[in-house]
Amino acid sequence: MTPPRKLSLEQWDERWRELHRGGLVEPAYGGPLSRHVAEEGDLRLRHLAFDPSPAALRLWNFLLTENQRLRQFRAGGGRLVGVMKDLGTVPVMAFALPAVRAFYPDGAWWTPCLMECGDGLFQHADRLGIDASFCPVRAMLGAFETGGHFPRPDLLVCSAGAVCDDFSAIAQRLETLGYAIAWWEMPRRRNPDEGEPACTLPGGLQAPQSQVEGVRDELERIGNLLGGLAGCPLTDTLLTEGVRRANQVRRLLQTLRNRVYGSPGAPLPALEMLVAEMLAIHFCSDREETARVLAGLLAETDRRCREHQWVLSPEAVRVFWVNPVADLRAMNLLEDWGGRVCGADFMITHALELIPEDLPPCEALARTALADPMVGSTRDRADRIIAQCRQFAAEAVIVSRIPGASHCAREGEIIRQRVRQELGLPVLEWEVPSLVDPLLPTLGSRLQALLETARLRRRR
Repeated sequence: MTPPRKLSLEQWDERWRELHRGGLVEPAYGGPLSRHVAEEGDLRLRHLAFDPSPAALRLWNFLLTENQRLRQFRAGGGRLVGVMKDLGTVPVMAFALPAVRAFYPDGAWWTPCLMECGDGLFQHADRLGIDASFCPVRAMLGAFETGGHFPRPDLLVCSAGAVCDDFSAIAQRLETLGYAIAWWEMPRRRNPDEGEPACTLPGGLQAPQSQVEGVRDELERIGNLLGGLAGCPLTDTLLTEGVRRANQVRRLLQTLRNRVYGSPGAPLPALEMLVAEMLAIHFCSDREETARVLAGLLAETDRRCREHQWVLSPEAVRVFWVNPVADLRAMNLLEDWGGRVCGADFMITHALELIPEDLPPCEALARTALADPMVGSTRDRADRIIAQCRQFAAEAVIVSRIPGASHCAREGEIIRQRVRQELGLPVLEWEVPSLVDPLLPTLGSRLQALLETARLRRRR
């Protein structure tokens, strides 16, 4: 049987017609991928290579129609919560309430990539005093000002404290423009002192009980605001059910990651896995459909594993990828030059962990929020990366720095040193701009050198 072959956007149009001739039934948001170029200006799709499965088609259409869903939900009387920076905590609370949905305005950071900088969002941010010395999430400012990407939320919530300095500055600038923000405090996670009451977080880290209680109190305060927006209180009963249903999504994603990253060859490409992992933080504004999309990807993965149908052969170099990329094409480039992603830390590992169901729900969410790799020491994050490299037999590591991001100033070097010290693996630390095209010769040389170094280590 012929192994699956990645398709260009043009080839996917023909594949879509072929699937429909074979009786494919799509959800309401379905259709050919190329329509997103014509209707939304998502020009970058023309330069990506896609998995050829119906499950991947559903994934992409689901991702690229989120703003349409938000507008439809608002038109139907629903209330929208714009959640900023916590990446996977407050959305669980919002979705526990009737007629409330959460989304991340932060997601606008990928818009310049998708629209190949034809959206003017960076230029809007420049005029508002947030220039290219800041993280690409500054595109969010332009998205709020133009109003052409997502509807204005009924409530804006943002975590503060142990978060990216760039994001804090950008969110504060947004507030000066007249957008009221409900702030909540996230402390920097620390190790408990000797004899200090402590508890275990999802993922196995420890934190002082006092920090958990402080975050719990903050989340309860935000829960009261959410209940006021919904017109009904966010009770423990509602939140417990919300946690249970969020965990259904997380279990699907955990299983998918283990199957894909642990297989001899790659049953799904890196680009589709990146998108799938990002669904966990806010369910792409539809929790139930997220579960169906992930279940479809898992079924396709299981089928390919049974039949040994690999998108990338077992000979591809197994690479652990750290940090999300500003240009999605970078994930294709790794595979074009002979690598495959066998594990990833896209700064959202706490959104992949199961939320404890044997605790009061706000305390469980507080523990999960404190498990965020970005609110503790880089050494903690590096240790987790090392453990996953061992789990999935990684042969090399890529740390993709985000342009202008304050947390990237030193963390990449710390992770590189720890990985080299503990595992002896080659590590490439590189900065991925919103469009990699001008830098392709340099990036290509560095990637190929990394992969060749990993191949040489195999022969020893």
